[in-house]
Amino acid sequence: MSGGPLPTDGPHPTDGPFSTAGPLSTAGTTPTTATLPTALTTLVGVRHPIVQTGMGWVAGPRLVSATAKAGALGILASATMTVPQLRAAVREVKSRTDAPFGVNLRADASDAAERVHVLIDEGVRVASFALAPDRDLIARLKDAGVVVIPSVGARRHAEKVAGWGADAVLVQGGEGGGHTGSVATTVLLPQVVDAVDIPVIAAGGFRDGRGLVAALAYGAAGIAMGTRFLLTSDSTVPDPVKARYLAAGVQDVTVTTKVDGLPHRMLRSELVDTLERAGRARALARALRHASAFKRESGLSWTAMVRDGLSMKHGKDLTWSQVLLAANTPMLLKAAMVDGRTDLGVMAAGQVAGLINDLPSCAELVEDIVAEALRTLKRLR
Repeated sequence: MSGGPLPTDGPHPTDGPFSTAGPLSTAGTTPTTATLPTALTTLVGVRHPIVQTGMGWVAGPRLVSATAKAGALGILASATMTVPQLRAAVREVKSRTDAPFGVNLRADASDAAERVHVLIDEGVRVASFALAPDRDLIARLKDAGVVVIPSVGARRHAEKVAGWGADAVLVQGGEGGGHTGSVATTVLLPQVVDAVDIPVIAAGGFRDGRGLVAALAYGAAGIAMGTRFLLTSDSTVPDPVKARYLAAGVQDVTVTTKVDGLPHRMLRSELVDTLERAGRARALARALRHASAFKRESGLSWTAMVRDGLSMKHGKDLTWSQVLLAANTPMLLKAAMVDGRTDLGVMAAGQVAGLINDLPSCAELVEDIVAEALRTLKRLR
C-alpha cells in the first residue's frame, strides 16, 4: 500500500507518553490505585495503557474479562469462533465485567460483516484487526461508536489506515509472536510514531514496566502483549504447555515458514523440526487434513474457505500451496493451546518468552507493570 507524505511540522498531540487528560497520577498511591494516563487510556476508557492481544484459542472470555478487571484492555480472539460463538463469548465477558474490552476480527473473512454486526449490537468498545479493514468498514464501526485499532507491521500501512479514519494503530515489531515481520520494534515504532497523528500502541518484546516506559519514551501511547498474558494464571492454556513456555530460553524461540508459508514466530519443538524436514508433498497432505478438520470445527463450507483463501492471497505474493498450508495454523494452534499436545501443536511465542518465568494473575501482572513503570519514571527524573 502507498501512503501520504510524512508530517514534518513537529510533534503530534498524541506522540508524547501522556495524554492531555491529566498528569501522571502518583501522589499517595499504591500499585492497586496508581494510574498512568495516556492517549490510549483516554480513547478506550481503561485505567492503564496496556493491551492483551487477541490470540486465537487463548484470548477467550476468562482471560479477556480478567484483563479488563485489572484495568487493561482485553481483546477477544474471534477468528477461531463461529458467529454464534462470538456473540456468546462477548456476552460472557459482559457478564463477568462492565469494563471496556475489544474483539479482534479478520477484515478479509467472508462473514466479516456479520461479526461487525455482533460488535455493534452488543456494544463492544473496540474492534481490532490483524489485517487492515477497508475505509467503509472503519466508517461503519466508527459511526456506531466503536473504536477501530488495526495492527500493522510497516509505516506505510499505518499511514494508510490513519488516512482511512482508524482511531489508533497497533505496531508489532519482529520480536512479536505468531505471524511477524523482520523489523525490530525499536526501529519500526519510532517510524510509525513520526508518521501518524493517532495513538500508537507498541507490540513485540514487552513484558514489564521498563518496557512500558521505553515505549512511552518512543512516543507510543501504550504497549500490547500476547505471550506475557498467555503466561498468567487466568489463561486457559493447559499447564503442560505453560511449563514448556516457562522452560524456554531466548534461543528456543524461532521463526519458520513451514507451518503456513508465512514467517511465524513460535517455540522450537519436535513438530517444528519435523515440518522443516518434510517435503512439499507431505506438507500439503498434512495441510489438507488440517483444512478438513478446521472446516468441521468452524462450520464453514468449502466455498467459504476458498473465498477466505482468495482474500488471503489478494495483495500478497503467496502461491496456492502457501494458501493451502495456511489451513495448518488454526488446528495446530488448537492442538497445543486447547488440547495440551506440545508434541502435535504449534506454540506461537514472542522472543520475550525466553525471559518469563512466572504465572501471575492478570491483576498482579498489570499492577506490577504499572508500579515498575512509575518507579522507573521517578528514578529518571
